[in-house]
Amino acid sequence: MGLSKFNSYMISSDNTGLIELAFAFVLDLAIGDPQWSYHPVRLIGRSIEGMEYLSRKLPIPERVSGILLTMIIVSGTYLATHAVVLFSRQWSALSEMIIGAVIIYFAISVKSLADESKKIMTALKENDLMKARKALSLIVGRDTANLSQEQIVRACVETVAEGGVDGVLSPLFYAFVGGPSAAMAYKAANTLDSMVGYKNEKYIRFGWASARLDDLANYIPARISAVLIPTASFLCGCGFKGSLKIAFRDGRKHESPNSGIPEAAMAGALGVQIGGPSTYQGEIVEKPFIGDAQNPLTTKSIDMAIKIIYVASILFMACGIGFILCLKYWF
Repeated sequence: MGLSKFNSYMISSDNTGLIELAFAFVLDLAIGDPQWSYHPVRLIGRSIEGMEYLSRKLPIPERVSGILLTMIIVSGTYLATHAVVLFSRQWSALSEMIIGAVIIYFAISVKSLADESKKIMTALKENDLMKARKALSLIVGRDTANLSQEQIVRACVETVAEGGVDGVLSPLFYAFVGGPSAAMAYKAANTLDSMVGYKNEKYIRFGWASARLDDLANYIPARISAVLIPTASFLCGCGFKGSLKIAFRDGRKHESPNSGIPEAAMAGALGVQIGGPSTYQGEIVEKPFIGDAQNPLTTKSIDMAIKIIYVASILFMACGIGFILCLKYWF
């Protein structure tokens, strides 16, 4: 395939797309995700709530109405974002680049993932389990009211690993492929899954399309993490071989086709065991154990997991930019 036929947003006559992405990434590392009521992801969430209400009123099967909801939200988000980018282009190339960078910035959450995890780590160091449970409840879907310190650490490490994909690598991947519009469309798919992609009685049919689309969207980034996390682990002073081994050995144990891969890579990097039974809305869900219990789960596990995700995200940015530049100037 010739370069002229390579359908990537980043392959253009200049480096505007790469500058947008780099600026967005640095902005996120510097200030994190803003807690703003008009944050695009929150607006997407409100749209999902409204469209769910309307689509359920239609005289069609639940699965069909769920497919309709997914199509409207994801395509609508893509088109709305594209319209904003096109509108900014009417002012100047600089305004288009700034708006594009801000949109991508809203789609990634490296620092926020780290900050929320650090709150849990700090509470545990202060021996304040109530505070740690409350902080954990803000980033996980499981019940946290009765978790022990080890269970809190386990849940936090799992969330950091999984969040490293759907909150960092996946939006960056789609930003590389299709720019701000693709990155925000991914966030729409991910938000749909987090809101309606459950396997309970209410959403098992209605949320089917959202869950499947999220699985598909995260498929490639999750597998990229199987190499990035071990590499980042090595750079952080942990074992590359152990992380890679557990990623391939236990990555497919998880019910999700994607979540188990970064979780397994992280468990191998830290030499800990995660997974096991968890409680969701009062119901115990049995999950497979991932990793080997070579080391205890402590606050140091959270701290190292955060460092590994930071390094993995930087590696992904560097590799992505290098790959695009090679395609542009060498072929």
